[in-house]
Amino acid sequence: MKEATGELNMTVVTIIAIGAIVAFFWILWPQIQNTINAQWEGISNCPTGMHQNADGSCVSD
Repeated sequence: MKEATGELNMTVVTIIAIGAIVAFFWILWPQIQNTINAQWEGISNCPTGMHQNADGSCVSD
């Protein structure tokens, strides 16, 4: 009986831990996504077939 209680306690702890991780990412995901998008947009805003110079202007490939 003690073994079954220990396993149940460990299951409850695991479910709570997984729930805490999911809640953490649920709350912070929009901020993480915005940061990633801002970094990707900073790489190049040039149309296809063009690249960005050091000064930020787009030139043909």
